[in-house]
Amino acid sequence: MAKHFNPVTFGAKGDGLSDDSEAFSAALSAIREAGGGVLTLKRGLWRTGPIELFSHTTLYLERGAVLSFIPEPARYTPVYTRWEGVECYAMQPLLFARGAQEVTLAGEGTLDGNGLSWWNAYREKRRLKQTEPQSREELELARLNRGFEKHPGGGGGRRLQFLRPPLAQFYKCTHCTIEGITLTNSPFWTLHPVFCEDITIRRVSIFNPKDSPNTDGIDIDSCRRVLVEDCHVSVGDDGIAIKSGADEDGRRAGIPSENITVRNCLVEAAHGGLVIGSETAGGVSRALAENCRFTGTDRGIRIKTRRGRGGKISGLEFRGLEMEKNLCPLAINMYYRCGADTITDMDAVFSQDPQPVNKTTPSIKDIVVQDCRATGCRASAGFVAGLPESPVENLLIKDCAFSVAEDDSASPSESDMFLGIPAVQEKSMRFLNVRQLRMENVRVEGAKDPFLYR
Repeated sequence: MAKHFNPVTFGAKGDGLSDDSEAFSAALSAIREAGGGVLTLKRGLWRTGPIELFSHTTLYLERGAVLSFIPEPARYTPVYTRWEGVECYAMQPLLFARGAQEVTLAGEGTLDGNGLSWWNAYREKRRLKQTEPQSREELELARLNRGFEKHPGGGGGRRLQFLRPPLAQFYKCTHCTIEGITLTNSPFWTLHPVFCEDITIRRVSIFNPKDSPNTDGIDIDSCRRVLVEDCHVSVGDDGIAIKSGADEDGRRAGIPSENITVRNCLVEAAHGGLVIGSETAGGVSRALAENCRFTGTDRGIRIKTRRGRGGKISGLEFRGLEMEKNLCPLAINMYYRCGADTITDMDAVFSQDPQPVNKTTPSIKDIVVQDCRATGCRASAGFVAGLPESPVENLLIKDCAFSVAEDDSASPSESDMFLGIPAVQEKSMRFLNVRQLRMENVRVEGAKDPFLYR
């Protein structure tokens, strides 16, 4: 039987005023020395700096318990991890498990990342057009990450080395469970399993403000055998995403994301409901999303990559999805523009002319979209753009209905974030560079021309 530990025994107060960091560190060290155990937080506001969970540890938050992370960057000293698809040193995640097995984060309580000060700091750096590291923490990360200027970026602040921490990260872990918990106000990505196997994420709620920068909900990153079910996500970036490393560094690691199931989830007010990419260098295969609802998200189903990312994306199934008031319910985009300011050969990356095929060329094939419904599509009914040298291959859309809001002011160019593709005026389902496209019983309502092939 697992041993139970009370943080109060180690000096924690949970009064919303005290700093309980040392008490949590002592309690978790005691669990580690005991070979495992359960640390239970009762109702209260428990303030702490970063904490690390070890093998065979359960952190259980009862209803009304809030684990509140103190937003002071100096506390989150550098650790080696993956940040926006590149292995490097970054600020320690607020809640961290590394190289651990059988870790459980559960209960009906809340993890609060107190993200506002982190978001405001990032916004201020952008307002001032800061282009290089300045703070003590940024300079230390720059020292550790030699050559960071050449790393690919997704817009989160790599050039500044303001590498904000995720709220909860599981790094190189196995057989872990996150269940019932609420995560909110993350400084950066919210729940990030990376290089993990056999992960279950069940009945988790994730809430970040719609305007909070880079606050993805769940990022499954170079992981195998992951189940995400019955979750509720409302965030300021992608809702549930599957990734596998960026560009050269992701190809070097060479670890795909595969055997992923996402089902019975609700995603609201995100950039995408179920998202693949844009960090795809290690490949993504055998992923299923079923019986989910994406409401008010910019995109519903979203696959994004570009030349230079590399990686093979294949064997994806999207079944029984209900989508409402999206800009675009189905976006498959191989001209993804975010982070383009780090690209030196822009003309080639976003060219409409065929480019040489090599290890940096991404591929997308064997995609099934079936029994899906979308209403109130604001920008278009769908957007599928492959590369001329690497078309989207073997795409089946079957038994689906898409209804376009023709009177909405959103432009078809807002279907996804792309560069290099000529604009159109029609809110049709648009296909560009697609090979072996099959459509069976597909209806597009509200668009003058349901399907556009250019």
